[in-house]
Amino acid sequence: MSEQSMSNLIALVLGATGGIGGHVARGLIARGWTVRALNRKAGEAAKREPRFHWLQGDAMNAADVRRAAQDAKLIVHAVNPPGYKDWEKLVLPMLDNTIAAARAVGARILLPGTVYNYGPDAFPEITEESPQNPVTRKGAIRVELERRLEVASSEGVPVLIVRAGDYFGPGAANSWFAQGLVKPGKPVTSVSRPNAQGIGHQWAYLPDVAETMLRLIDREGELPRFARFQMRGFWDRDGGEMIAAISRVVGHPVKVRAFPWWLLKLGSPFVPILRELGEMRYLWKTPVRMGNDKLRAFLGEEPSTPIDEAVRTTLVDLGCIEPKPTKAARPVALLA
Repeated sequence: MSEQSMSNLIALVLGATGGIGGHVARGLIARGWTVRALNRKAGEAAKREPRFHWLQGDAMNAADVRRAAQDAKLIVHAVNPPGYKDWEKLVLPMLDNTIAAARAVGARILLPGTVYNYGPDAFPEITEESPQNPVTRKGAIRVELERRLEVASSEGVPVLIVRAGDYFGPGAANSWFAQGLVKPGKPVTSVSRPNAQGIGHQWAYLPDVAETMLRLIDREGELPRFARFQMRGFWDRDGGEMIAAISRVVGHPVKVRAFPWWLLKLGSPFVPILRELGEMRYLWKTPVRMGNDKLRAFLGEEPSTPIDEAVRTTLVDLGCIEPKPTKAARPVALLA
C-alpha cells in the first residue's frame, strides 16, 4: 500500500492493554495505521501507551464500540474479561457489539483463535476445516464465537481468524508459560511440566502471532470475506524442548517437577483463572497440533522467532532474568 493510502487507515483495537491486542496495535502503528483503543480507564491507559488514541468506553456497551469504530477499516477483537471473571457471560455480547459496529462502518474483524474449538475426534493433526466438537464449556463458546462471525461474513462483514497454540511472550501474563511453567518475578530454579513426558505441545510466541496477523492484514485485498488460518508456532515434540530452551537461557539445568493439577481442582471454585487452566488439561494429555499449510501457501512462510530468543524475551518480561547488558560501542580512531 502507498503511504497516502496507509495514512487514512484507522483500526479499533479492543483489548489493547492485553498481550495480543497490544502487539497487534503497535505493529499497526509501525505500518502507518492510526490506532484507536477503547478502555474503561482511558486516562490511565494513555499514560502507559501514549501512541494509541485512547477512548473512554466499555466493550460491553454497543454504543461505545460503535462510536469508537467510526471510519475504521479494521476492528481487532482481542478483549477478554479481567481474570476471566464471568467469561461465559460476557464474551458473546462483546462480540455481538463488535459485529454490529463492523457492519455499520464496513470494517473487517480480526479475531485471535485457539485450539479450544476442537475435541479428541479431531486430534492429533488439525486443519482449518476439521470438525469442531469441543469437550469443554470454553471450547463450546469458542465455537459459537466463530459461528457468529461466519454468519456475519455471509451478511457482508469481512472476518479474519488466526488460530494459534498456547501463547507466551511479553505481555502474556495469563498464560501457561507464566502461570504453569515458571514463577513470575523469581529466578528459574525449577519448571513445572503440565504434560506427561513424551507428549508434544504447541506454543505460540506473541510477537510472531501478531506479525502473522499483520502480514495477513497487509494483503487484506486478497483475503476472502471469511478467512481462517492456523499457525504452527513452536512445536515441542516431546514436552521437553521448551524446558530445555529455558535451561539454556538461564544458563543452568532446571529441576523438572510434575504440574500440581490437584491444586487447580481445589482452587477452581474460588479463582476463575485456575478453573480456566484446569479445564484445558485434556490438551496436555495427548499431542495436538494445528497445521499451517494454508497459511504458508498464502504468505509463503510463517514468522518464527528462534526459540531461545523468544524464551529469553519472555523470561525478562516476567522478571525471572535480567536483560542482557548492551555492548558498549568501540572507540573509533579518528584520522588526522
